[in-house]
Amino acid sequence: MAPVLGAFLAGPASAVVLEGAIVRQTGNGQFVILDAGEVFAVGEDNFDDDNLYAFNEDQNIVLDRAIRVDIGAQEGLIPEGTTVASHYVFFDAVRGTHLGFVIFDAPILGVAAFQDTMAATDFLANNEVVYLSPELRGLEEGDEVWIDSDDPNKLWVFWSGSSPGDYIRVFTERSPGAMM
Repeated sequence: MAPVLGAFLAGPASAVVLEGAIVRQTGNGQFVILDAGEVFAVGEDNFDDDNLYAFNEDQNIVLDRAIRVDIGAQEGLIPEGTTVASHYVFFDAVRGTHLGFVIFDAPILGVAAFQDTMAATDFLANNEVVYLSPELRGLEEGDEVWIDSDDPNKLWVFWSGSSPGDYIRVFTERSPGAMM
């Protein structure tokens, strides 16, 4: 990956993933917000449980280039100069299906849901997390993700888990909850 030049406003994240829940599932999981300031690894079946997870990546970054997304954003692009907050949402179950949601403190601009768009936006991670098997990230066939039509801060997921799991990157508008 080429180095990214430009001014990035970086700082530790605060409570920008506000809450979430699993509404229906085959399993016994719950919604968990992880602290990306601590070292942990995600990917390669590292969690293998029924939980729906989210954590904050870099916050309030002024994009020095447009980024492509698979869901949301007009024409699939978030334009250069936009201030975004980046978040990671995943389900790493051996098997099972669940319907759940995640609520952010700012409206969702777009979602990177496939390997190529996730890889192209890895420069927005900027945390202590170790991303294992990045070539296996994204959604599996039949998985669904959508932005709530009545609440632009709410993301719905309907995922069936299998190895290695389901992983997406969510971009919101500037996060008022992030510390600068």
